[in-house]
Amino acid sequence: MNTALKCALAATGLAIATQAVAQVTFYEGDNFQGRSFTTKKKVGNLETFGFNDRASSAIVARDRWEACEDARFRGTCRVLRPGRYASLAAMGLNNRVSSVRLLGAKARIADDRYAPAPVAAADYRRRGNERLYEAQVTSVRAVVGPPEQRCWVEREQVEQDRDRPNMAGGIAGAVIGGILGHQIGGGRGQSVATVGGAVAGAAIGANVGRDRGQGGYGEDVRHCRNPPSRVRADYWDVTYEFRGDEHRVQLSAPPGRTVTVNAQGEPRG
Repeated sequence: MNTALKCALAATGLAIATQAVAQVTFYEGDNFQGRSFTTKKKVGNLETFGFNDRASSAIVARDRWEACEDARFRGTCRVLRPGRYASLAAMGLNNRVSSVRLLGAKARIADDRYAPAPVAAADYRRRGNERLYEAQVTSVRAVVGPPEQRCWVEREQVEQDRDRPNMAGGIAGAVIGGILGHQIGGGRGQSVATVGGAVAGAAIGANVGRDRGQGGYGEDVRHCRNPPSRVRADYWDVTYEFRGDEHRVQLSAPPGRTVTVNAQGEPRG
């Protein structure tokens, strides 16, 4: 095999390996628990794979992926950078992802389309025989997403004072009565008929509230509440000090009093 062919095959293999790294994995539970689904290409409808509206956490390996709440990339969409998303609740997509696709490297994305910053998917494995050290943790901040708000609409009875005219009904009745008077009036009596219709309509409208059951009328009222919050962090923002320098790292679990690092202060697991 000549050198040119070897180089071509090596380049092809490298391209395939690079493409294989670009993937996203969704998990049914928070913190990457439960059943998972991994894809390296766009999926227009996760229902095809039995994973529609099931994703609660995700890991993005290389490049950017767009996740949408509806099939065929419709509805609310968020762009996921490479990293670990212990919960999709903070971006409003918990159990709501229906389609996902890989974005081109040159695709221009508005800032408001990005999901909250993920935990960096860095490789913290030890390299060879590098020497490791313990760095002192100086602060730990748990980053928690907003609670999911639940809303509903109820038909409620609005009480009307029996001794007080229904002003809204009176105005509506006056308008209707005025139109009616205008239609039945003719010639010189047209204006008189219009005024008479308005007065009659106002009198009828003022009594609408009294005629709709127990002196009131039905109205759609929207109620919202936040369910009891389960204090679960999306990630931990950790600050530590090593050889006089301050470092920061995002972790998927809370650290101890120290963080294991190499000679450059880079975290090692």
